[in-house]
Amino acid sequence: QVQLVESGGGLVQPGGSLTLSCVASGMTFSIYAMGWYRQAPGNQRELVARISSGGRINYGDSVKGRSAISRDNAKNTVYLQMNSLKPEDTAVYYCHADHPSRYADDYWGQGTQVTVSS
Repeated sequence: QVQLVESGGGLVQPGGSLTLSCVASGMTFSIYAMGWYRQAPGNQRELVARISSGGRINYGDSVKGRSAISRDNAKNTVYLQMNSLKPEDTAVYYCHADHPSRYADDYWGQGTQVTVSS
């Protein structure tokens, strides 16, 4: 079965940086668009960053200029580097995969907690 496993979350001070990783298995990784989304209590899940199979990238407005998404198809891994972190970045961060043409193929990881606090 498809599995997405996030890692790299934790506690970081405001202004600090974190890099999250998501390792995928059970699917042909290279053909999927991969994304990072986040959700804080009481908030909607929102886009952080997304990268297509061809390397096209979109960032959510709230993190634009502070985040960088990348993928390594040889390692079945997508990364999210976050800089200049703010308390409002505190959320559970989820890895997401979707097939470019088979829209029902839509997978989520379990999430990793990022807490930005002094």
